[in-house]
Formats: sequence, structure tokens, C-alpha cells
Amino acid sequence: MADKTIRVRYAPSPTGHLHIGNARTALFNYLFARHNKGEFVIRIEDTDTKRNVEGGEESQLTMLKWLGMDWDEGPDKPGDVGPYRQSERGAIYGPLIQQLVDQGKAYESYITEDELAAQREAQKARHEMPHYEDEFAGLNAEEKAAKIAAAKAQGLKPVIRFHVPVHKKYEFNDLVKGHIEFDSDSIGGDFVIMKRDGMPTYNFAVVVDDHMMKITHVLRGDDHIANTPKQLMIYEAFDWEPPIFGHMTLIINTQTGKKLSKRDENTLQFIEQYRELGYLPEGMFNFITLLGWSPVGEDEIFSRKQLIKMFDPKRLSKSPAKFDAKKLEWVNNQYMKQTDSSKVTDMGLYQLIKAGRLPEDPDNKTIEWARTLVGLYHDQMSYAAQVVEESTVFFTEPPKLDEAALTELAVETAPAVLNKFAELIKQVKIFDAVEINNAIQQVRAETGVKGRQLYMPIRIGTTRATHGPAIAESIELLGRKKTMHHLEVTLKELNH
Repeated sequence: MADKTIRVRYAPSPTGHLHIGNARTALFNYLFARHNKGEFVIRIEDTDTKRNVEGGEESQLTMLKWLGMDWDEGPDKPGDVGPYRQSERGAIYGPLIQQLVDQGKAYESYITEDELAAQREAQKARHEMPHYEDEFAGLNAEEKAAKIAAAKAQGLKPVIRFHVPVHKKYEFNDLVKGHIEFDSDSIGGDFVIMKRDGMPTYNFAVVVDDHMMKITHVLRGDDHIANTPKQLMIYEAFDWEPPIFGHMTLIINTQTGKKLSKRDENTLQFIEQYRELGYLPEGMFNFITLLGWSPVGEDEIFSRKQLIKMFDPKRLSKSPAKFDAKKLEWVNNQYMKQTDSSKVTDMGLYQLIKAGRLPEDPDNKTIEWARTLVGLYHDQMSYAAQVVEESTVFFTEPPKLDEAALTELAVETAPAVLNKFAELIKQVKIFDAVEINNAIQQVRAETGVKGRQLYMPIRIGTTRATHGPAIAESIELLGRKKTMHHLEVTLKELNH
């Protein structure tokens, strides 16, 4: 396989939005292909028609593109080994399944779901692992034919089951986990490769597709490890060379220590949600790459080109990857700081309008004011939607002071500082940051208060918060009327 062009694939089901875990699978395959000057293929696994969601495929592809990935072949970019949707590949699967039946490697199975459930209950009572028991065991050819005829007479449609070899070892060298082996007797007996509706099962279709599409490496989550021996059996039955497998560890929620689950509503898990909040695709790309893969050295911020250049599957972790929302915020903040201010202000403006802070069709004066406002928060924003919460003071009645603010205002000189600042600010002719700064310095000169005891009361008295962007610029944006109102409210609270 060493002289072959490396070909990898990402094969999502169109069952909904792009999940963080699936995005990581796509991303690692993409990086591996691009690093090795190989080819990256998108294949849609849509044979489970009951779970398919309208627009699911489009959503997946749109989000992959947003993250910065491109591919060489896919449903929207046909190549020589299509179609690229499993639902359109029935003409390929059918003859191959029949070939296995003709060779005695697969067979029609008429056992019903009720009978299977009864089997499992009996096995459970005997403390056995659930497994399929051959419905034709102990029957001669004539009895078997009679049983099949009776099933057909009842109108039962068969599934096709694959004959699992007995007492046989299957092993492979995993790119991430090393040597793995299974005994054929441990996988639950003969398994279904074609459902009653004529659709192939995942474990059959994926083998056929990967072989026909000349896939050389399969990088996927380690929840697929149990599928690998079944797939190796099918490769063996056709005398096909299997690809090299690499199973990536699961992603766990740092807070709960449990597997990142779509049912965990405390953590945003879909790429579309992060895009809507105003995260940058470059930041998401960087962060997701660090979920279960580590670069050489201590650096953590890399461009897409750098990640392609350095990607090595040997550095995929054997330990679960930890999804840390705070780490994501930090990573994205690094990108926000580097992003052109006009782009960040546009993103912030969109979030303020969406949140109802600004009218949907603001006039030019409002737009310019809002641009300046977003610009104030540019460097401290981890994502654009943060500006909505951070800038609440500019849009609503002054929020209640928290304990930290009250502690800062408890110093003896705070009332004198606030009263003097209110007096001076009321008289300022041009209400801008320069004049506001001059007023702050005059308060210092007249009261003798300086440093933290000067600046913190003024910040809290005007913005009602202990931290935030540049104080003079913030006061300018608040405007004289709102600033005076906040100072009056604060002084009243101090006098009580």
C-alpha cells in the first residue's frame, strides 16, 4: 500500500447538523490527506432512511466548508468511483450480496424480530452474551427447504446473514491503539448484511464503498472498533485488501467526565451553533484539531497550513479527548484579536441586531455608534455574541451592583471621587474621551486620590461593573445623560 495514493473519506449520515465529534473525524481525515498530498472523499451514508433529515446532507457540507475544508470527490464533486450517496449504490451492492449467497458465505434468514427477542431473553436467563442462534441448526437440506417454504408462504421477507467463521482470530494494527485482535466467536453470531427492505447494512456497505472508492486509510471514532472484525470478514470473503484502520478516542465533557453526548444540553455540540454565536472558523478548526491530537512543542495556535504541514497520526492520543468550553473560548479569542476590526465589528453588529439591542434597519448614526461600541470590546471578546451581554449597560437600566463592586466602593474616598467626577462631567463642553480623561485627572488633582481608588469608583459609578474596556471611551459611548443617571443611582446607593 506504500506506493498508493493515500485516499481517506468522511462518511456522514444526513441525520442532522454537524456534531463536534463528526467534525473532528472529518478534520483529521482532511489533514491526513492534505499532509500526504492524498485525496479526501465525502460519502453520504443514507441507507437508514427513517433517520435521514431533510437538508441534513446540505447542512453537513455547508459546515465543513465553513470550517475551511475542501474535498476532492463527493456528491457535489463527482469523480470516477461514484455515486457518492449509498442510497444510489444499490446496483453495486445487490450483485455482491448475491455472490456471497451463491458461494455459501451468506444466506437468507427468516427468523422474526419476536423470535430474536425470545432468543435474547433465554440467553439472558442463562447468563449468556446475546447472540444469533442459527435458525436452521440441526436441520437436513429437506427440512431446511420446508422451513423456508413455510416462511415464504406466510409472506415473510428474509434478511441476508453473513456466515461468521468459527473459532477464527481476526487482528489488525491500529494507527492509534496498536495491535488489536478479536475471536470470531465473540461477535454475536451470523450478522445481517441486507435488511428486509433490500438495503445493505452499514457493515456491508462500508466495506464495499471503501474498496470500490480505493480508500487506503480509515480514521474514525473508537466506537467503531467493534465493527472492524465484521468488516474484516467481508474483506476476506471477497479476497479484498482491507485499508489501514485508526480509531480515535472518544471526546469527553471536561465538567462531567462523561462522553460528549448529543443529549447533554449543557454543552453546545453542533458547529452551526458556534457559527451562530460568532465564533471564527479558523478558531474552531484549530481547537477541534487539538481534541485528541497534540503538536510537537508547547504552542497551541496554528494556521490551517501549519496544521496540514505538521499533522502526524502517530500523535493522536490514546486517552480520551477533553472538550473544554473555556479552552475553546481562549483559542477563539486569540483569533478574534488577530482578525480585522471591520470584520469583528460587522459580526458584533449582527449579534446586537439579532438580540434586539439595535433596530433591524439602524440609521447611519446608530451604526457608527455601534461599531465604536463593538470595537471597544474587540480584544476581550471570545466570540461575537459576547458583546450583547458585555454591553448590557449601554442599553438597559443600570444593573444591580455585585459584591465585588460594593467592596470597591466601600473605601472612604469613593463618595468624594464620584461627587467631584459628576460635578466636572456635567460641565464638560465636548463629551468625548479626551475631555473625560481630563476630568478624571482633575478629580485626582483636587481630591488627592489616585490609582485604584480613583479609577475603580469612576468605572463602577458609570458602567456599573468592575471591569471592561477603556473607561473614558466607554463613558463617551454611554453619553452624558446615561452617565449622569448612573452616577446619581450609584451615589444614592452609597448614601443608604
